[in-house]
Amino acid sequence: MEEILANFADPQIGLQIIKSIRRYAGQADRKLNFMEVCGTHTMEYSSSGLRDILSDVVHLRSGPGCPVCVTSGYDINRMIKLARERGVISCTFGDMMRVPGSSSSLSEEKTAGANVRIVYSPIEALEVARDNPDHPVVFYGVGFETTVPSIALALKRAHEESLDNFYVLSVQKVLPPALEKLLSDPDLNIDGLILPGHVATVVGKKEFGFIADKYDMPAVVTGFEPLDLLYGLDCLLQMIIRGENSVKNAYTRAVKEEGNTEAKRIMEQFFYRTDAHWRGLGLVRRSGLRLRSRWDEFDASPMIKQQVPEHQSYEQCKCGDILVGKANPPDCDLFAVQCEPSNPYGPCMVSSEGACAAHFRYGRGETEDV
Repeated sequence: MEEILANFADPQIGLQIIKSIRRYAGQADRKLNFMEVCGTHTMEYSSSGLRDILSDVVHLRSGPGCPVCVTSGYDINRMIKLARERGVISCTFGDMMRVPGSSSSLSEEKTAGANVRIVYSPIEALEVARDNPDHPVVFYGVGFETTVPSIALALKRAHEESLDNFYVLSVQKVLPPALEKLLSDPDLNIDGLILPGHVATVVGKKEFGFIADKYDMPAVVTGFEPLDLLYGLDCLLQMIIRGENSVKNAYTRAVKEEGNTEAKRIMEQFFYRTDAHWRGLGLVRRSGLRLRSRWDEFDASPMIKQQVPEHQSYEQCKCGDILVGKANPPDCDLFAVQCEPSNPYGPCMVSSEGACAAHFRYGRGETEDV
């Protein structure tokens, strides 16, 4: 199947892989449950139509791989508090704007007069700091290992330029510890994992070896083109039918065993691991990233002057259960009734990688019980 690397648009190859998927799925004694850990995969499986095409042979479940979705309500409240501080310019990725906190959102704060700006990279936030030397500029660091190196690079440049008005509020996370906690749940009903290719590009395939070694579960790292998505499913099914529990790299054009050593080096230069709260998973040990003490001058946390309230999400919102594969979007009573893209109750409907947003935009998909 390596020919998929040479031609992503060949429909004949796609049909061959679909036939293979159906052949192997037919050898299983039941319909298998696979989790696409990555939010981008969630959206791509839906937008490409593959989720619906294959819904009769496999169940696809969402996982905790959407960084906006797993950001805790408490951290959203911290961002809102910072945005309210006099003179502060807040810089954030667009998906964060409409995520609801306890009583507001960054979008609502902007409407009320706060200086909140959408940026597309931390380097752009650095430009805002250069252009506004009399204002503290805070970049809200939300993301996984994929975005952390670029944030570290922005901090490196700020240090080199002696820029004293650039700050980062780090709510960044690393994925493997969250998967450890997910897989340790005895009620998890998942037969295999589809791992995020972009995270693996940074950390390397080796970082996910514990999935097979410790939990006896097959997993595959794959890319984001439709043929990548199909190939990943085919690999998982073949491993299960053959009784093979391993982690396969089906994204060899981008992912290496050890990952990107330079990206990991700059991450470790600026950040260290700490405990962090995830929506759906709760407290996950050593899964968050905090600035090392030598870079305290860039830490925005001390700028939050007021007490930050703990967040209480809507009681009916099932975003947390959806993120750990225990519910599908239609299982939520709010879905497509009160909660929709124009009126989101939770981040799973806000984020461009959210399961509820994907389900709402591209069809109602599976409705079977998880």
